[in-house]
Amino acid sequence: MNRLNQLTEIHQSGKPYIIYKSQKGFNLYTDFSKKIILNNKNIKSFLSKKYKKKIKNTDLFIGFFGYELLNNLIDIKIPKQKNLNFPKGIFYKPEKIIKLSKKINYNKKTFESGNFKININKKNYTKIFNKFKKKIKSGETYQIKICTKYKTNSKINPLDFFSRLSSTNLAPEAFMIKDNNYSIISCSPENLINKKGVDISTKPIAGTVKKTKYIDKTKALNYFRNNLKETKEHNMIVDMERNDLSRICKVGSVKLSRNKIVEEYKDLFHYVSLIKGKLKKNINNLDIIKAMMPGGSVIGCPKISTLNLLNKQEKENRNIYTGSFGYIKFNGDMRFNIIIRSILNYKNISEISVASGVVVDSNANHEFHENFIKAKALIDLF
Repeated sequence: MNRLNQLTEIHQSGKPYIIYKSQKGFNLYTDFSKKIILNNKNIKSFLSKKYKKKIKNTDLFIGFFGYELLNNLIDIKIPKQKNLNFPKGIFYKPEKIIKLSKKINYNKKTFESGNFKININKKNYTKIFNKFKKKIKSGETYQIKICTKYKTNSKINPLDFFSRLSSTNLAPEAFMIKDNNYSIISCSPENLINKKGVDISTKPIAGTVKKTKYIDKTKALNYFRNNLKETKEHNMIVDMERNDLSRICKVGSVKLSRNKIVEEYKDLFHYVSLIKGKLKKNINNLDIIKAMMPGGSVIGCPKISTLNLLNKQEKENRNIYTGSFGYIKFNGDMRFNIIIRSILNYKNISEISVASGVVVDSNANHEFHENFIKAKALIDLF
């Protein structure tokens, strides 16, 4: 049986499984022997548990931390919000990993969907935008990301969605989870943590421009370099993530490895940097997660005060959005992304959350439209 047929058989059997982008294609994780549903009480013990050093490639846990869980981990409380009662985080222990090719061809378009509704219209977005502009001018924050959410009642075939998304908008941190009562489909472009031994890196993305027939990769780079607002925003996020890494890395080891390059996606270009460091002695999984999450590039700067401002403003739980998906190996190596460009389907509701950054010289109309551009590649699947 070829590997695509194996995937189809697993999907049709109803068994839970996870697909995660690898360097050469995709990895399919299945035959889960454990499923750990995380909450505010058990997350520290989950991250602190010691395992024998890696013996085989299945010696790992793979899954996600939700936004609320990560806030609580760093002692930031979120006021009571409207929510779906979706789990705060789930990790799985796979007993089988199957390597898949770069293309996943599965086209069974079985879904029902209504129209998407946005939780903040342009008028209300502008009010929030102006309120945060005042916070920036008073020095309470320097940059803040306003989240908007698109929702619809729907039944979807997640493998069909992921197959089509991967063929049109393949991203380096793409993943999907299919479980009995929920699915997540994501074309996340952003790596937050890549740890191997004492080496650790993060790849902040800050800066977006829409693709048109007049803008290619070179013109996008010129646009970012000549745009003061985009440059300021990018520099702030790079400085913040460099600071996050410095809390857990040896003095002098944190370096900007790749500075301000452009990456190309289906509907847009991104402004990207890469930061590397070497971990201090006796740094554990819990230390790393607390230092790096939630990822600063999708929150704003400075992180803690900006998180507090966002949480007071937002009336609806973010669930998975701006949380992190990835794996922790038994030897301590880990890889985590930032959960953006994602669809959560739970209780026959699909939700897509997006955010754009506000700095002192931002424009409300431009940022509201940028949010729609980010959501469009996912909405188009419906």
